[in-house]
Amino acid sequence: MSLGVDRAADGKWKEVFKYKPEMKIDNVHCFKDFIALEGRLNGFSQVWTFKPSDPQKTLKMIEFEDESHAAELGPNEEFESQKIRLSYDSLTIPRRVYDFDPISSTLDLLKEQPVPSYDPSLYASERVEVKAKDGTMIPLSIVYRRDKIKTAGPNPLHLYGYGSYEISIDPQFSSLRLPLLDRGVVYAIAHVRGGGEMGRTWYESAKYAQKVRTFTDFIDCAQHLVRSGKTTADMLSIEGRSAGGLLVGAVVNMAPGLFKAALAGVPFVDVMNTMSDPSIPLTTGEWEEWGNPNMEPYYSDMLRWSPYDNVAAQGYPAIFVASGLYDPRVAYWEPAKWVQKLREFKTDDNPVLLKMDLSAGHFSASDRYRLYWERSLEICFVLDKLKCLESVQLPPSAGAPEIKSNM
Repeated sequence: MSLGVDRAADGKWKEVFKYKPEMKIDNVHCFKDFIALEGRLNGFSQVWTFKPSDPQKTLKMIEFEDESHAAELGPNEEFESQKIRLSYDSLTIPRRVYDFDPISSTLDLLKEQPVPSYDPSLYASERVEVKAKDGTMIPLSIVYRRDKIKTAGPNPLHLYGYGSYEISIDPQFSSLRLPLLDRGVVYAIAHVRGGGEMGRTWYESAKYAQKVRTFTDFIDCAQHLVRSGKTTADMLSIEGRSAGGLLVGAVVNMAPGLFKAALAGVPFVDVMNTMSDPSIPLTTGEWEEWGNPNMEPYYSDMLRWSPYDNVAAQGYPAIFVASGLYDPRVAYWEPAKWVQKLREFKTDDNPVLLKMDLSAGHFSASDRYRLYWERSLEICFVLDKLKCLESVQLPPSAGAPEIKSNM
């Protein structure tokens, strides 16, 4: 909507663009001759430009190298500028900084994140959609190393999920993923409901009484990967952190035989007890996300999926749980209680391991090398359970492209 300054008093707004449920606008940067928009369309972050004089005819979306990607506007402080600063990366392309010229529709590469011994041509990504039980199509981002997998499958696969707080898990580059890819493990991200990938309705459709959709979406994605021959239950590991750890805790209760191993980082698993106690600093603010179990129908709804309360006498996959003693968001006793209950109830011989960092909080170690060390433990656990723990010969570095920069 737009409103001329000279007509602010009458409050008569004019429609600029019609509402589209698949499109969400998150940010607006205004320039002298054009306007840049940052938002989401069909699950991906995108950037658009248009001229205020004719928005409908001049609106255009910036095209990038990979369909599955993440893009965002950068610091654009000069109103007179004829170019837009933005950043872009994908599952296979490290973060790049560009200047975009709206007139010529050209991208000028200014900077690329250096990644030693990384050759992007060895890796490939794809996006598929999985039909959930209610017919909703769930996006699934996949990345792998071309020369390390079986084309016809099955292959070892590591599936990541989150699905809360309207947070989007974008298909972005991470060097911490390479130890898995270089050993033939396919990496996938399930963009389940409860996140923000597909807009506000995507988030609101998996809250309160419908929160269970987050977990069933994840299970549907895992089952699709098995049914399609990309992997098997004996070659499938899963991961989630914080509210994603809650996701892991819920799905191993609901479908324990579907997974070989699970990583749960700082997992929010003792939902009922924590959300029932308003003396815990963050509890009352979290009622907006999960509901207040001191009241119905929230109590019954949350009890259906709360990980700690649904541990059962059944077989479970091998589980690695990481936590921090000084975590202000997920108190250390939550994962500790959960691990003990799993060990007491489970009927198999698979390990349930707890790593409690006695000096860290919710986001693990602040020291970069300490963080790498801790992540290596988790990766080794997954590789061991997927029978992929082996040394690899790193590809020669492709070298960063020569870039002339005016930055």
